[in-house]
Amino acid sequence: MSRNHDYDVLVVGLGPVGDALTALASLRGLSVLAIDKSPAPFPLPRAAVFDHEIMRIFQEIGVADRILPLCRVPDRYQFRTASGDLLLDFPVKPLGAFGWAETYALHQPAVEAVLRERLAELGASVELGTTFEELEQDGDGVTATLLRDGERRTVRARYLVGCDGSWSPIREALGIKLHDFRFDEPWLVLDTIVDEPGDLPIVCQQICDPQRPVTYMAMSGKRFRWEFMLKPGEVPETMLADATICDLVAPWNCADRMQVERKAIYRFHGLVAEKWRDRRVLLAGDAAHQMPPFAGQGMCSGIRDTANLAWKLAAVVLGGARESILDTYQVEREPHVRAIIETAIAMGKVVCMLDPDAAAQRDRDMLARKAAGAQDVSVAYPDLRGGLLSETPLAGALLPQPRAPDGQRFDTLLNGAPALIGRHLPAETELDVQLLDLASAPLAPFRSAFEHWLDKANADAVLIRPDRHVFATGRADELLNLWSAAIGQPIAA
Repeated sequence: MSRNHDYDVLVVGLGPVGDALTALASLRGLSVLAIDKSPAPFPLPRAAVFDHEIMRIFQEIGVADRILPLCRVPDRYQFRTASGDLLLDFPVKPLGAFGWAETYALHQPAVEAVLRERLAELGASVELGTTFEELEQDGDGVTATLLRDGERRTVRARYLVGCDGSWSPIREALGIKLHDFRFDEPWLVLDTIVDEPGDLPIVCQQICDPQRPVTYMAMSGKRFRWEFMLKPGEVPETMLADATICDLVAPWNCADRMQVERKAIYRFHGLVAEKWRDRRVLLAGDAAHQMPPFAGQGMCSGIRDTANLAWKLAAVVLGGARESILDTYQVEREPHVRAIIETAIAMGKVVCMLDPDAAAQRDRDMLARKAAGAQDVSVAYPDLRGGLLSETPLAGALLPQPRAPDGQRFDTLLNGAPALIGRHLPAETELDVQLLDLASAPLAPFRSAFEHWLDKANADAVLIRPDRHVFATGRADELLNLWSAAIGQPIAA
């Protein structure tokens, strides 16, 4: 590393997104300093669920087996009318095509504790109680002024990533504006521990009651969350009162055995930063985008950002890739995030209807469409497009992760580099690409699954990026040439 830099990457903000970015960047050989203004991790729950792709990223970080016992796989996600009729129903598969269950309910402080422990194991530099104050950029890096224990100092890094939340000081320092989706609703969020939860359903539900829209979620262990929409004229002080809370949870008959762990008023809204990269400073997570919780994708989207960004930073800093590949981060991630925000808002509009007549008509229409076999909202999110991807079949899709009969997951064979998987592979390549020939013994447990997948793509091979997304499908030699051109690493003649 150049003596002009203290670190390759400075990560500002250490929620789950900052934790994940620090871990992934460290695993890829980057030197990282991660700071957070708080002296300790936030002790109360916030995020409620995450999906298979996030557990797969936790697997790559090396903590999936530690996080799994801290989670619960809910039976399903439902939207119901005030009288209990089923409007939307999303069953949760306990094992999907990507190696993990489709959805996990979590206790965020416990998951964050595992991630912090992993950062220590990886040797990442972590400073708590450290506040970002200002930054200056030049063509070679970023100089950040930090404050800790009343003392200021400067840190020089090649790149700085703001994972510093919805009120991001990094975004403010850059003067980046937010696009507003014009969805803004106040809700009371109530996190509880129920001592004897046996009679409470292990599901996630949206109760579309115009008298009071409600979210109910069975979290991990004995933890349960309720969210109650505030109606016009209601004030936070009244909604946060113990008597009000007892009245709100009365239909579940658990107030007498319920411990309130957290109560807060949140505004559910959709926002996206207009720019995610300003030269050597980038945004991730809530600093770059915020969304209503109805799709359960807020934390997920931020951790997806880190998977997309970490390997690109490493390719530029350590792998000789052209710096312009960092521009593909927003190109790929923003449309994906916007699609999720639009889905969450569509769900929210179903839930947040307060007019009784309009809600009754909604129920009739949705029940009729459901009876006809249609479901109004899809939670199938799009593949990545544009950016650092080819135009071959299945490019941008997330590669499946088959499991062997003994339970081994395919990703255990990957070494963090791009990987070429398929038939008729060359014996070696000058590129930093892992070669995984389906005829080799380690691939035997997964051969059938990948042959079927490649047959669907009408291809001999697939080249996947370090974030497990498909870069290209086709013939092996063509894929290596495409990769070389895309990242600016020539293949010697």
